[in-house]
Amino acid sequence: MDSDTQGLLEPVGGGWLIGYARVSTKGQILDRQIAALEAAGCSRIFADKKSGKNAEREELWKALDYAREGDTLVVPALDRLGRSIQDLISIVAGLRKRGIGFTSLHESLDTTTPGGRLVFHVFAALAEFIRELIVQGTHEGIAAARARGERIGRPPAMTEEQIMHARALLANPEATVTSIAKLLGISRTTLYKYVPELKAGHRPSIPALPAPQLEAPRR
Repeated sequence: MDSDTQGLLEPVGGGWLIGYARVSTKGQILDRQIAALEAAGCSRIFADKKSGKNAEREELWKALDYAREGDTLVVPALDRLGRSIQDLISIVAGLRKRGIGFTSLHESLDTTTPGGRLVFHVFAALAEFIRELIVQGTHEGIAAARARGERIGRPPAMTEEQIMHARALLANPEATVTSIAKLLGISRTTLYKYVPELKAGHRPSIPALPAPQLEAPRR
């Protein structure tokens, strides 16, 4: 967007216009964004030159902390503020609770106006609708899988065969829990979980095999 097409914005309640710009790749430059924010009348501009991950948006958090009631946060475009529509809605909702306005120059969106607030209400409703569809689809998929007899969730750390093998090895008093766990490729904690009698200090015992029955000689 050309900076000369932007008129000076009017902050809410006589507050300050605070600009925020961000580039997420090395090939992008901030000059055009900053020029647009300056042309809009921003008295203070914060700029991030990193990716959009929460942990790497230090300047955004500084801008949000700097803003006070009556101020307006201004961005060149919506995608410069949020990584997703949910992220965007969360940030703008937080600003509104603090009495801070929000303006996006490219989309001509201003939450200090009735039309701008309506647009964001629609965004929030769509985001909630999509979330509910995802949750509903997940629940239906789980129910269908259970109806087919499929196991839901993470597979067990030990199979029945491994448990039987572990019990057989533990019946040998010379075998240690650590050595058996290493042999089976599991942790000691997992072994204690699936062979609970070990917690009480008892080792499994293998029942003696019944003596073979000899057939009586035929007469």
